[in-house]
Amino acid sequence: MNTSIKTALFATSFALIGGFSAIGIYKLTEKPEKVYIKTIADDEENTSSTLVSNYDLSGTVNSFEFAAEKSLNAVVHVKTASTVNYQMNPLYHFFYGNQAPPQEQIRGAGSGVIISDDGYIVTNNHVIHNADDIQITLNNKKTYPAEIIGTDPSTDLALLKIDAEKLPYINFGNSNQLKVGEWVLAVGNPFNLTSTVTAGIVSAKGRDINILKSDPFLGSSAIEAFIQTDAAVNPGNSGGALVNINGDLVGINAAIKSNTGSFAGYSFAIPANIARKVVEDLKEFGNVQRAFIGVNIRSIDEELAKEENLTDLNGVYITDITKNGSAESAGIEAGDVIKKINNKKIDDVPELQEQLSQFRPGDNIIVTVERDGDLKEFPIKLKNFDGTEKFITKEATSIFKSLGAKFENADKTTLKKLKLKNGVIVKELFNGKLRSVGVRQGYVITKINQTPINSVDELVTILNTNKNNGVLMEGMYENGRREFYGFGLK
Repeated sequence: MNTSIKTALFATSFALIGGFSAIGIYKLTEKPEKVYIKTIADDEENTSSTLVSNYDLSGTVNSFEFAAEKSLNAVVHVKTASTVNYQMNPLYHFFYGNQAPPQEQIRGAGSGVIISDDGYIVTNNHVIHNADDIQITLNNKKTYPAEIIGTDPSTDLALLKIDAEKLPYINFGNSNQLKVGEWVLAVGNPFNLTSTVTAGIVSAKGRDINILKSDPFLGSSAIEAFIQTDAAVNPGNSGGALVNINGDLVGINAAIKSNTGSFAGYSFAIPANIARKVVEDLKEFGNVQRAFIGVNIRSIDEELAKEENLTDLNGVYITDITKNGSAESAGIEAGDVIKKINNKKIDDVPELQEQLSQFRPGDNIIVTVERDGDLKEFPIKLKNFDGTEKFITKEATSIFKSLGAKFENADKTTLKKLKLKNGVIVKELFNGKLRSVGVRQGYVITKINQTPINSVDELVTILNTNKNNGVLMEGMYENGRREFYGFGLK
């Protein structure tokens, strides 16, 4: 009898081990699927509505429950509507005459975070991009129309405003102090399931996943220094809150990495310190004030380290210095390796971008570099992309984008060579009005509508006053040839 039982148990154990081994071998050998990086706005609407009330949290110790109750009422549902015009087949016009092109209304949804009691809400730019109508639904089911205060595609952030007062809101935390392994909660509206909370840990910081586009008109590359977590985030979570167990806002959820388009273990959030700076700029100026050191850079890999005799792969290598930039004035040189910004350790380019994105032109910082094995500190006053310490106005940004160009004041050498008294040089060209009428890089603008132009500021002012009229631009190329160009700004 005992022998039979032992034999049966041995057979059962062997079968279980074999089964688990087979499963393990299958998972290791199954064909890998294509991996997608996906932003997490939702395109479908649903009527589900889970409500959570406020509770008195006084005296409650910091915990998941504390953080959830503190943040749930400050996370909103963002619903958008946009109209898409479809191009019609020319044959349709031939047979049926000229008719208005067919239109389709596209609805989307995401999340947002109330950051002040008077109705300011931060969300992702991709959630509200091209929206004709934006509606905000609070946790108490009340709905308000939203106004766009400003957007920043290079960080994928947008600031909205609703007409309401005494709203629950979340305070910004310090994302610089966030540690890998720290617990966090993701709060949002996945799949239009309102007021949803998931938990996870910070898996990594400073992730660059290459999903954002640069803004050449602001002179800025896309800023990707995402917080990576394993908190479950799905379509509809975009723009929602990532909070620590104190209930402080440490990030804005933005993207997931997945084989299927839904959560598969990796989610990414924009650090709160970047979001806070962007929000402050959008509220005050209507656009973001980018600050620059004035260097060309690259992260350090083994190949570069071997070429340049670098013993440490951590830091950011300076390949070139911008003429008349902050770094040149401070004494920083090409070949230096940036190690710290204000005592914050810098290991790679995303970390450097994250730190610099928290400052404005005119701010003073300390840059620590390694040169010939020694650490050197340089005090630097940051500048904007025009090389000045002034703030760039929203009107100026709008003009630059319309013209599709970057400008700089003509220097004395250029003016003397061309025998000019004044002028502004077309420094770079992109798609826009100037390229469409044939303007080439290096063109020196001397007059607009017969008014002499002495500086970039004057250029912006006169174009802004003539934005509803035609523009006649007079100027000269480096070869001495004078040219005139006419165009409208609308």
